[in-house]
Amino acid sequence: MSKNQQAGLLANLWDRDHAEKLSEPERLLYRSNLLGSDKRITNFGGGNTSAKVSMPDPLSGEPVRVLWVKGSGGDVGTMKLDGFATLYQDKLDALKGLYRGVEFEDEMVGYLPHCTYNLNPRAASIDTPLHAYVPRVHVDHMHPDAIIAIAAAQDGEALTRDIFGEEIGWLEWKRPGYELGLWLEKFCTDNPRARGVILGSHGLFTWADSAEDCYALTLEIINRAINWFEERPATREPFSGQRHRSLSALQRRRVAQQLMPVIRGLTSDRQLQIGHFDDSSEVLEFVCSEELAALAALGTSCPDHFLRTKIRPLIIDYDPATDNIDAVLEDLPRIIARYRDDYAAYYQRCKRVDSPPIRDANPVVYLIPGIGMITFAKDKATARISAEFYTNAINVMRESSAVSRYYGLPEQEAFDIEYWLLEEAKLQRMPKPRELAGRIALVTGGAGGIGSATAARFLSAGACVVLADIDETLLEQTATQLIERFGEDNVRQVLMDVTSEEQVVNALAYTSSEYGGLDILVSNAGIASSATVEDTTLALWNKNMDILSTGYFLVSRETFKLLRQQQLGGAIVFIASKNALTASAGASAYCTAKAAEVQLARCLALEGADAGIRVNVVNPDAVLQGSKIWSGEWLQQRAQAYGKETDDLQDHYIQRSLLKRAVLPADIAEASYFLVSDRSAKSTGNIINVDAGNVQSFTR
Repeated sequence: MSKNQQAGLLANLWDRDHAEKLSEPERLLYRSNLLGSDKRITNFGGGNTSAKVSMPDPLSGEPVRVLWVKGSGGDVGTMKLDGFATLYQDKLDALKGLYRGVEFEDEMVGYLPHCTYNLNPRAASIDTPLHAYVPRVHVDHMHPDAIIAIAAAQDGEALTRDIFGEEIGWLEWKRPGYELGLWLEKFCTDNPRARGVILGSHGLFTWADSAEDCYALTLEIINRAINWFEERPATREPFSGQRHRSLSALQRRRVAQQLMPVIRGLTSDRQLQIGHFDDSSEVLEFVCSEELAALAALGTSCPDHFLRTKIRPLIIDYDPATDNIDAVLEDLPRIIARYRDDYAAYYQRCKRVDSPPIRDANPVVYLIPGIGMITFAKDKATARISAEFYTNAINVMRESSAVSRYYGLPEQEAFDIEYWLLEEAKLQRMPKPRELAGRIALVTGGAGGIGSATAARFLSAGACVVLADIDETLLEQTATQLIERFGEDNVRQVLMDVTSEEQVVNALAYTSSEYGGLDILVSNAGIASSATVEDTTLALWNKNMDILSTGYFLVSRETFKLLRQQQLGGAIVFIASKNALTASAGASAYCTAKAAEVQLARCLALEGADAGIRVNVVNPDAVLQGSKIWSGEWLQQRAQAYGKETDDLQDHYIQRSLLKRAVLPADIAEASYFLVSDRSAKSTGNIINVDAGNVQSFTR
C-alpha cells in the first residue's frame, strides 16, 4: 500500500475529455458533483460552488457576466443544473452602494431576487455574496474534516501559516452573510498571490480561473492538510485513550434496540421522530474515550454541524462493563427532561428581541459508551445525515485535540446561527409534512401484491416501511423496486416466518434499531387452501391456523409490546378475507382461520384502546393481481370449485359482485391507508369490506 493510500488522500477524478465537451455551467455542475461525492470534502447539503460565466442577456442579447452559485438548500453532490441560482454580477456589485453596515446586513438578502438572471426561480442562498465578491472566475467553499480541524483549533491561524505559508490565508470567525463577502473581497485584494483562505470555525475557500484548476486546487489543499496530520508524530492517544471497551456488534445492536423506542416515545411530543443507529469505528472510538464528556460539552464548531445536530449531544450513562441497561432505561425520562431544561435555559440566555420562538428542545444526538450513537429527527434521511455530521465533528475534535486544543463556537454565536431569522425563514419555506411523515410501518407478506401495494401507498404518504416476508427472492425484488421509487432511507426488508416466535421477535427488534420503533402494523401474510372437510388433513388444518391465526397473534403481541413501550398509540390492520364473514364450501380450514383473525382483531381493539392502539380489519375478495396465493394450487382449486377455466376466474368474480368490478391490490392498500391514518382516528374494532359488493359478507 502506498503512503498516499495509507493517508487516505483524495483522488483527482476529473475526466478532461468529458469536461471539454461541457458548457461552462455544465463544468461547474460536474465539479460540484465530484466534490460532493466524498464526505471527506463536504457533507450532505454543506458547502457551495460558483462560476462567473458570460451569458447573453435575454432582452438585449448582449453578453453579460452571470454568477452561477449553488442555490439555497441544495446539495453539491446530487444537484442538477437547475439547482444553481443565477444572478447578474454587475447588479451584485451595485448592491455595495445600498449596504448600510453590519447591523443591517440581513436586509441585503432581500435585494438578491432583484439581481436574478433570466427569471431563474432558484432562490439564492445567504452565501451568495461570499462567491460574488471573490474576484476569481471559479470559487469552491467546502467543509473538509481536515480543514475544519485546523479552523476549530485554538491556534488555527498559526497552524494555517505553518502548513500553507502565504498560499492560504486565515479569517477569524464571522457568520456567513454580506459582511463576510466583503471581508473575502478585501482579503483577495490585500493578498493577490493567495489561492484560498480558511475561515475560523467554518471551512475552506479556494479559487481559480478554470473549473478544472479550481477542483484540483481544492483537492490539493485538503490533501496537504490530511498529509500534515498523518505525518505528525503521535504525542498521545486519540482522545486520551479508551475508558470503556466496546461491546460486540450483536450486543451493541441489542442495547440500541432497547433504547431507541423509549427515547422515541419520550421525544416525539412535538412530532414523531425517526431514529438512526451508528456504531462505526470513529463513533466507537469517541464514545469509549476518556475525553467523551469534556469534548461533547464544548459543542460542535462548524455551523453546518450544529444546525443538524444541535450544539451539544446527550451522553447516556451506560456502562458496557456491567450492562446497566435497566437502570439506564429507568433514568431516561429524567436525563431527557434535564436536557430540555438546559436547552430552554440556553434559549433564554441568548435570545434576542426578534428571535423566533424556541424550537424542539429534545436532543438530536445520543452518545452511548461501548455502543455507539443514536440520532433522532423528523425523517430517516435527516436522522442519518445528522449522524454523518456528528461523525464529521468527531473527526474534527480528534485531529484538533491531537495538535492543539479544540474549541466550539461561543454560545451566543451558536445561538445567533441556530435562531437566525434567515434560517427561520428557510425553515418556514419547507413544505408541509405528508400525512404519514414520521411514522414507521411493518407490513407482513410485504413481497406479495397486496403487501407491496400497501407499502407503496404508505411510502407515498411519507412513512418508513419494513417489508417482512418468507420469500427471500421476491422480498429482495420488491424492496429493490420500492427503493428505486422512494429512496433507500425509507425501505427496509426482513426475512420473517410469522409462525416462528424467534423470527417475529427479531423482526420487531430489527425495526426498532433501524427506525427507532413502530407505529403501524399491517398483518397481511397469508396462504389459501381448498379441500373438503374429509380431505382436510390435520397438517393442512394446522398450517392454516399457524399462519393465519397464530402468526397474526405473534406479530400483534410483539407489536403491542413495542407500542406500549413508546406510549405513542398506534394502528394495526389485519388483512382478512370475505371468507372471515361468509363460509365457502371446500375451504373450511381457510375460512375458520380467517374468522379467527377477525375475532382476534376485536379482542385487540378492546385491549389496545387505553393506549391509543387502534385495531381494524380489511376484508378483500378475489384479489388476483400480483398475488402469490393466486399463482399456485389455490387458483386451480377455486376454478375447479366453480367449474371454470383459470383464465375465466377473474371475470367470474367480477360478475358475481354487486358492483361488477375487479378488486385490485391498490384498493386494499387504500383501505389500509385510511385505517392507519388520522382520517380514521376515531375508528377501532371495525371491518371494511373491499370486495366490490357481496351481500353474504355484509357485516349487518
